[in-house]
Amino acid sequence: MGTQQISVLIAGAGPTGLTLGCELARRGVAFRLVDKAAQYFHGSRGKGLQPRSLEVMDDLGVIDRILELGRFHLPFRGYEGGKVIGEQDMHAGRYPTPSTPYASPMIIPQWRVEETLRGLLERLGGRVELGTELVGLEQDAEGVTATLAHADGSTEVVRSRFLVACDGGKSFVRKHLEIPFEGETWKDERMYVADVTATGLDREAWHAWPKHPDGFFTLCPLPSTEQYQFQAAVPVGSEEEPSLELFRKILKERTEGMPIELTGMTWSSLYRANVRMVSRYREGYIFLAGDAAHVHSPAGGQGMNTGIQDGYNLGWKLAAVLEGAPEALLDTYEEERLPVAAGVLGVSSKLHRQITASGNASGQRDAVTLQLGISYKEMSLSRAAGGALKIAAGDRAPDAPGERVDGTAARLFDLYRGPHWTLLRLFGSGGWVLDAVDGVKYGDVVASRDGVVAGAASGVAEVFVDAGGHVAEAYGGSGEYLLVRPDGYAGWIGTAGEVEDLRWYMGRQGLGNRD
Repeated sequence: MGTQQISVLIAGAGPTGLTLGCELARRGVAFRLVDKAAQYFHGSRGKGLQPRSLEVMDDLGVIDRILELGRFHLPFRGYEGGKVIGEQDMHAGRYPTPSTPYASPMIIPQWRVEETLRGLLERLGGRVELGTELVGLEQDAEGVTATLAHADGSTEVVRSRFLVACDGGKSFVRKHLEIPFEGETWKDERMYVADVTATGLDREAWHAWPKHPDGFFTLCPLPSTEQYQFQAAVPVGSEEEPSLELFRKILKERTEGMPIELTGMTWSSLYRANVRMVSRYREGYIFLAGDAAHVHSPAGGQGMNTGIQDGYNLGWKLAAVLEGAPEALLDTYEEERLPVAAGVLGVSSKLHRQITASGNASGQRDAVTLQLGISYKEMSLSRAAGGALKIAAGDRAPDAPGERVDGTAARLFDLYRGPHWTLLRLFGSGGWVLDAVDGVKYGDVVASRDGVVAGAASGVAEVFVDAGGHVAEAYGGSGEYLLVRPDGYAGWIGTAGEVEDLRWYMGRQGLGNRD
């Protein structure tokens, strides 16, 4: 059998690899997604989606399913023995607004996120190849040659233009490339994590015993399951391996005999706090993403979300280059995502220290931890040529409800959804500065007066009516053009007077134009 030729090989089918696979699949890229596991993982290694990741799910078209499976605003209830000492919503006051439809994190088991993304992948014509391990790789001036080992003992050779390592903290690819994984392991800060079934406890709060001498202990109900996530600090010097018997003992001791019973366990782990990341995300035609590039404390729910957004950032760029965009576009993946990982690593480490010191998970929760404040300002793909808006090039493009010309309700996120770039003219008039461009969807945001559209766009544009004034509130604008990237960040901002600069910018991304 000859060597198979594909565009992208993805190693690892966790949230990062699945997000990347969905991005490539909806753009028609030929890829394979392999995972060495024999079956899908059904544990709650992670259990939260941040608002920015929920926006990714919205763009991918699976947000309704995700919302069915998760829960917002689960209060944190603290105990001393059997006595409740307080209850707190860590995200009190964070509710949807016109610009931010998902304002607080959602509790949802990681395996439910993966299940949802796998379903989307299959609808898009892709699939995960289980029991398929990447065991060898070489790259040359044209691409990557990979050796895959199958569960039946057979091997095959695959030739790809690009390889993306989403193969976790113990990444084979990262080790093969000898890319340093710099950071530290906190050997004395260990934690038992498990998915358990229990009786004698309600599912309306995240239950926590923070002040026991042996360390904190929590039971968090996992939405869309009958299980709880068990977390318990491991006392310094303890060498016991996780087991249901041990967890029953911890529960009895740290709750001081509350009538709670653990009736089963489907998954467990002994977690050792690792805080590490790579110094580069790319080696030729090979890229690192997710835990292969950065591992975090679970505090603050940052790791899975950062990986999802790695895949979301890289996917459209790989597709664009495969379609003819300059390969330099791929350099912006490391430029944009490495500083994010470094920042997130600091946030999760700080929260970890706070929680292990006090047992209180109600620490810092702001735009940084929610990942809504991530910006690529002053980076290669962010260009302000003129005009003045309330957002800067590189910032997240906010949502806003409005109407289509026929009066039906719509959102800006509806206009952005999909694999295209979106060019908006904000409250302008007259003809457009550009005719249709491949890969770009046009939109003309206009003011509304008594429901009547004034100054509607030319035939190339879809008109979005700012009926409630929410676009003006979030963006401002008096005729500026805004080019929104496929991943929902502002790319180019300018006026009709900078049309040549807009054409230049589009050309850099391989969009081209027709006069």
